[in-house]
Amino acid sequence: MKATGKTVKEILINLPEDRAEHFKKLHDVIVKNLPIGFEPAISYGGLGYVVPHAIYPAGYHSKPTEALPFAGIASQKNSINFYHMGIYCKPELLNWFVNEYPKHSKQKLDMGKSCVRFKKMDEIPYKLIGELMKKISVKEWINSYETLYKKK
Repeated sequence: MKATGKTVKEILINLPEDRAEHFKKLHDVIVKNLPIGFEPAISYGGLGYVVPHAIYPAGYHSKPTEALPFAGIASQKNSINFYHMGIYCKPELLNWFVNEYPKHSKQKLDMGKSCVRFKKMDEIPYKLIGELMKKISVKEWINSYETLYKKK
């Protein structure tokens, strides 16, 4: 069920047929709502939305050759997974998302620390994901990352 590829385009082309429509729609919603500075890219072998090295040359602390990750999507065995580092590091954003989720989906929220799993593709709350993507600017994400995660 996993999409493979070495570019964003290849991942989108190689999606499992039963996931392609929903995955591409989720990708399109994310890209449409990405604040200026973030960009789609291959991140840790998957489809990510990152702060490119041109903006943040240091890259990710544990692997500086990787751009600073912010969000991502993946086709997993039983779900499409959406990852968002902002809901992981900002409790107020997590609270907002958890409170808004039931207004956008009939499905129970299936969530890890930064991962939201969508097992029923027809229940992906695209509008909510779009709203979430707009809530953190590149500058704010870099500041949060440097404050919370980067080893000094």
